[in-house]
Amino acid sequence: QVQLVESGGGLVQPGGSLRLSCAASGSIFNIGAMRWYRQAPGKRRELVAEINSGGSTNYADSVKGRFAITRDNAKNTVYLQINSLKLEDAAVYYCNAVAVAAGDRYATNYWGGGTLVTVSS
Repeated sequence: QVQLVESGGGLVQPGGSLRLSCAASGSIFNIGAMRWYRQAPGKRRELVAEINSGGSTNYADSVKGRFAITRDNAKNTVYLQINSLKLEDAAVYYCNAVAVAAGDRYATNYWGGGTLVTVSS
């Protein structure tokens, strides 16, 4: 099995920055795409950014130019640098990874428990 644990959330003023981290652990054979989603109260969970194993990235239009996703394959960790925070960025941010656990034949979609980002002046 693979476990994902996010960290780095907190309370930030509009215009501020945060760096979220998500570390994968467990019996990992291979990790493919890693993604960050977010879910605000009363809203659907939405894809914010994704990065494949080769480093190619994709972003939601609402965060382009402000968010940056990176990964450290040696550490099985994905990061989300959030700059120029807006009130509408407030949400629980979830890490997602498509990974093959040791001994498994197929990839599984794994989720972290989320980290809360609050934006308030």
